[in-house]
Amino acid sequence: MDPSHDQPPPSSPATPKLKPEERRARQADRLTTIRLRMLIGRELEERGITAPTAIGEALGMPAREATSLLTRHQWREGDVALLQAAATRLGVHVPGAPGDAGV
Repeated sequence: MDPSHDQPPPSSPATPKLKPEERRARQADRLTTIRLRMLIGRELEERGITAPTAIGEALGMPAREATSLLTRHQWREGDVALLQAAATRLGVHVPGAPGDAGV
C-alpha cells in the first residue's frame, strides 16, 4: 500500500511570490531599516539613553513600541517611515537619505 495516497496534495505557498521589483524594494527597505536602527541605537547609546522608558520618550512613542521597532528582526511595512521619523526627532544625520547633499 502506498502511503502517499493518504496525504493531501501539496498546496501553494501561503504568501504569493513577489515580483522582482517588489522584492528589490523590500530588500532596499530591509537594508535601510538596518542602517537606521544602527544609527539610532548609536545615538541613544552616546546620549546614555538605555532604559526602555527613556528610549520611548526620546523617540516619542510608547516604550514597548520603541524597543520593538529598534530590536525586531522581521521586516514590517512602515518601519522605514517610523525609523526615519525617530532619526529626525533625535537629529541623526542619515547618509544617503532624501535631501542629503552627499557632504
